[in-house]
Amino acid sequence: MGLLTFTEKGIYCEQGDFYIDPWKPVSKALITHGHADHSRWGNRQYIATKSSVPVIKHRLGPIKIQGVEFGENILINGVKVSFHPAGHIIGSAQIRVEYKGEVWVASGDYKTEYDGLASAFEAIPCHTFITESTFGLPIYKWKPQEEVFAEINQWWADNKEEGKVTLLTGYSLGKAQRIIQGLDDSIGQIFTHGAIENTNEVIRQQGIPLKKTSRISQQTKSKDFIGNIVIAPPSAVGSVWMKKFKLVSIGIASGWMNLRGARRRRAVDRGFVLSDHADWDGLNDAIKTTRAERVIVTHGFTEIFKKWLIQQGLEVATEKTEFEGELSELGETENTENESEVKG
Repeated sequence: MGLLTFTEKGIYCEQGDFYIDPWKPVSKALITHGHADHSRWGNRQYIATKSSVPVIKHRLGPIKIQGVEFGENILINGVKVSFHPAGHIIGSAQIRVEYKGEVWVASGDYKTEYDGLASAFEAIPCHTFITESTFGLPIYKWKPQEEVFAEINQWWADNKEEGKVTLLTGYSLGKAQRIIQGLDDSIGQIFTHGAIENTNEVIRQQGIPLKKTSRISQQTKSKDFIGNIVIAPPSAVGSVWMKKFKLVSIGIASGWMNLRGARRRRAVDRGFVLSDHADWDGLNDAIKTTRAERVIVTHGFTEIFKKWLIQQGLEVATEKTEFEGELSELGETENTENESEVKG
């Protein structure tokens, strides 16, 4: 069966009697990061990195949660556990599990490009590596983020010249803050949807600096947005909340914008390829650097990626989970904390 097994409640360690990112309530949950598909309400006890605890508490409310430092070893019923940077979002971790010399790493969601906010991805040697495959096809190869932000800032500047409001969508935890940090605020003012600004406040309270942003409220006048940029969750597009903006150009920042026609299907003006998940090369590099003998592929292009890894000489299995990858980037599954802010 192995050190970690996949059950109806989630990824389970029998020896330690704990779960990793469970999708049903359990007694002890080790959490890789704060996104809703990995950090769910109802567990009796949570353990996560200290840098992800504030946002998890913000999203889940009063919970019993223990924070640990990256690289700190803890013993759970004789099983050695440690959290290591995944590079996905602030506080995101891979979880290393060791028992009697056997080492597994559950990577959660990860990216290998350093974004300036999340702690940089760290390769952890192991016997078995559990990997996502959200973008596990060769067609997914990301540009350096500096090039993407140059495109975004030029689009914003062009819209300003035309007297337009620029609106760019990104998930309210992770992507939104990454976008904010990459914007050239000499062009204009950065406005934020309430769900994003709530998250920004939690992050700033941790001492993490973010560029200046302005929360959109009922008192904000339509003329205030002209020439400036608005950052909003994908679920806000097409809502009553959008009536605040008159002449507006809408963009999406997501790995799915790599697909021809994705922007057209979402009825937006611009699509920017920017993902908080590893691309094809990132996935392969991460797996190679772990020196794992066995790989378990979860959410994404699991069967295709499995076949590729087998061709590389690895022992590979696939497992079904309830993790969603980057579906939420298109507004399909995002759970916005304050729905009233979306509805108006």
